[in-house]
Amino acid sequence: MNKNKVVVLGGGVLGTQIGLACAYQGYDVTFWLRSESSVGRTTPKIERYSALMLEDLAKAKALVGSPMGAFVYPRGLVRDWSSATAESLEALYETGKKNLQENVHIELDKAAAVKDAYIVIESMSEDPKAKIEVYTQFKDLLDEDTILVTNSSTLLPSMFAEYTGRPDKYCSLHFANTIWKNNTAEVMGHPGTSKETYDEVVKFADSIGMVPLQLHKEQPGYILNSMLVPFLSAAQGLWANDVADVETIDKTWELATSAPAGPFKILDIVGLETAYNINQMKPAAQQEGTIENRIGKLLKEKIDKGETGVNAGKGFYDYTKK
Repeated sequence: MNKNKVVVLGGGVLGTQIGLACAYQGYDVTFWLRSESSVGRTTPKIERYSALMLEDLAKAKALVGSPMGAFVYPRGLVRDWSSATAESLEALYETGKKNLQENVHIELDKAAAVKDAYIVIESMSEDPKAKIEVYTQFKDLLDEDTILVTNSSTLLPSMFAEYTGRPDKYCSLHFANTIWKNNTAEVMGHPGTSKETYDEVVKFADSIGMVPLQLHKEQPGYILNSMLVPFLSAAQGLWANDVADVETIDKTWELATSAPAGPFKILDIVGLETAYNINQMKPAAQQEGTIENRIGKLLKEKIDKGETGVNAGKGFYDYTKK
């Protein structure tokens, strides 16, 4: 096993960010993707998020000495802000740029992708069948000591443990969007997760610049999404029920709470496909006439038009406009 090799299964919004956060910190990162078309969709994400990370790191130099610096610096990229100087941030920038260029690889072959991996991070869509399919395909290809984690945002690891072939070396490790700034990593085991695996995943999360948030038991939605998903669902309900338009709902939240983004801007960042998958897991989404069913239909309309969020250039908002 190569303790420096990290593999990410999937190249979605969070999967890409996770892999780049690992590469930035010096890990050798391989993205396993299903097909050449997946490579075509993932490569622009790698370029975009690499550029955003380095841009935020470059901007941080101007924050040195500012009282606001401690509140807005990219926490996942700078380990200790209290001792940061313009010179130390410049050195971090150069090292980070080099790591992001040299430590990122894409592989289509399953066995080659996971050979000798220290940790494999499953970051597929929020679809139980898709996750089970991936686990079944990879379970006999992983090295005996390889740790397997899922970045699922709502599903429990106990739902999949039996399919992994290594339930004792399997748990959840969930990240928030723009993880180089919002550097949370929720660690959640299932009843069969070994203490050694859990502790190792906590250490790994810390090593890639995250703050490990340890859950003591399984909880659908973990900590973050137990609060965030009901909030986003309530906003989608207002929209689907024609109570108010998207812009007004966002404006209401932003003005009343001083939040930088309303729920629909957050949904564009998360991605409408993820929002759709989460909504469709609710039993009421399959029942005609329910608000959940209406939300699903409206989201599917936008997805079918290619309006899937920020990465597509358009979601609830148009990001192609200058």
